[in-house]
Amino acid sequence: MSDDFDAVLHAVGPRLRALRRHRGMTLADLAAATGVSESTLSRLESGLRRASLELLLPLARAYGVPLDDLVGAPRTGDPRIHLTPIHRHGMTFVPLSRRPGGMQAYKMIIPSSDRPPVPDHQTHEGHEWLYVLHGNLRLVLGEHDLVLPPGEAAEFDTTIPHWLGSADGNAVELLILFGRHGERAHLRARAH
Repeated sequence: MSDDFDAVLHAVGPRLRALRRHRGMTLADLAAATGVSESTLSRLESGLRRASLELLLPLARAYGVPLDDLVGAPRTGDPRIHLTPIHRHGMTFVPLSRRPGGMQAYKMIIPSSDRPPVPDHQTHEGHEWLYVLHGNLRLVLGEHDLVLPPGEAAEFDTTIPHWLGSADGNAVELLILFGRHGERAHLRARAH
């Protein structure tokens, strides 16, 4: 079995326990709703019993959720993009793609602030392309300190120390394409 598969299986029990508690149900309530014994449900939640379809299908039905939500399986075959925001460093990243590995697309929102932020340079493997949708972005890239208004774009190697923030304290929205080292966004322009 792959490490990813094992990780998915090990996460099922805690995910089931969290869902039951979030719904305010006891093991007895869930046993009555599913026909699965309390002891089996307890062993499933604690990881002492491996999840199977005969256990998960009644649980999905009782909770009214898709089976994939119970096991945390990666979504496949669904053309819709499921936007689940990620909050890091005071900013919001909305994933616009779900392709494992390869190029990733995000909408990034930098909230407004009353005080000027202090740049906190980051470095990591990869390559980034960004496009400012709204607001004025301050991009500190190595020795350069740039302000990008709406409609401007930048592309850089993320191993160079960099920082993104608001240039004037107002909110900023941008699109970001991020790829592993060696992957770059390729722009083509027609000759006039």
